[in-house]
Amino acid sequence: MKLIRFGEAGKEKPGIIDKDGNYLDCSGFQEDWNEAFFESNGLDRLDAWLEANIAGLSKIPDNSRIGSPVARPSKIICIGLNYRKHAIESGMAVPEIPIIFMKATSSLSGPFDPIYIPKNSTATDWEVELAVVIGKRAKYVSKENAMDYVAGYCLHNDVSERDFQLRHGGQWVKGKSADNFAPLGPFLATKFEIPDPHHLRLWLKLNGETIQDSNTSDLVFDIPYLIEHLSQYMTLLPGDVISTGTPAGVGLGFDPPKYLSEGDVVELGIDGLGVSRQVAMKDPEA
Repeated sequence: MKLIRFGEAGKEKPGIIDKDGNYLDCSGFQEDWNEAFFESNGLDRLDAWLEANIAGLSKIPDNSRIGSPVARPSKIICIGLNYRKHAIESGMAVPEIPIIFMKATSSLSGPFDPIYIPKNSTATDWEVELAVVIGKRAKYVSKENAMDYVAGYCLHNDVSERDFQLRHGGQWVKGKSADNFAPLGPFLATKFEIPDPHHLRLWLKLNGETIQDSNTSDLVFDIPYLIEHLSQYMTLLPGDVISTGTPAGVGLGFDPPKYLSEGDVVELGIDGLGVSRQVAMKDPEA
């Protein structure tokens, strides 16, 4: 099953993509794809509802905005330096334990929304990542059963402002949390759609040039390990997003570094999780 949300930002409606690639309106289900949905066995209930109702669902308008496939989660948790070559290009050691930081949930945006370059930004960067969506409450989980807690997977661009992140003091969250710094989607693929999330090609193009191209098989810490590790320190709630890290090829790693300017086009994708596209523009509120 592939879940989508569509419509004006903040007023999105729920939908799905059917096996023929049609984008269908699931407003009649009368639930959003949010924490309450996931924690109440929503995926199974939706599957049963679709069996009875899919023939009568309307296609969404062709010009509809696609939003994040998950309504604002309680947490967006990110893993830093989780690909060896990315750690090396960043001039940092490959971590022995996961590096954890958060993105503000207000940074969540749709997969085709603009990237807003923040006021006073000098170093807005890109990061293609595999995001894991939690399906049920997880606390003190062992890696042996960690995958039971996964609802599905999404494509994520962990947009980052490197000057804010590395030179403004404190934690990385300052460089990770600006508005529209977390384009998620275009859809959430349930875990049965992705038999092996540890063998997926992920890539990113800047203005048509491929600059990130790797595979999730190169993760330093895999998904079960991350769920076990995170759930020792915090309760993971249904709908929470874990973004598993980016491979080499970010702007910070170029010599000299290369960052986004107004009008730049970022396109990215992961096997089985679709493609997203964002155009960089100045923050309209700056």
